[in-house]
Amino acid sequence: MIKKTKRSIQWVNQWVNGKKQKYAGIHIVAEFWGSKIIEDSKEIEKILITAAEKGGNTPLEVTTHKFLPQGITGVVLLAESHIALHAWPEYNYLAIDIFTCGEKAFPDKSLNYLRKKFNPKKVEIKKIKRGTI
Repeated sequence: MIKKTKRSIQWVNQWVNGKKQKYAGIHIVAEFWGSKIIEDSKEIEKILITAAEKGGNTPLEVTTHKFLPQGITGVVLLAESHIALHAWPEYNYLAIDIFTCGEKAFPDKSLNYLRKKFNPKKVEIKKIKRGTI
């Protein structure tokens, strides 16, 4: 992974209803219910890095934390922002956050990879444009 990088992300420029809109990026908040639960830290790190790369992002750092008696949180920092997941095995639930900035990041591709990996029975997704000017 890259240790040093300079901020080079360009904000997204988009036309919406005939009006030019500019924003930093997209934040996807996903609820996975009835998912496959993975509590192996190394496997979670690999999944997060692959999800980042599938979305065209540059992983900078990844970390996980296991809770007792169960549960795990993992975060991969990106040059374009972050991807995080939080698992509650007792509820068969995963909370996923994907925030990517710039026109060259594709958070939906990261989300699609995570859906395939965790195979949830029910998914709820919210997409938020961040930093709209």
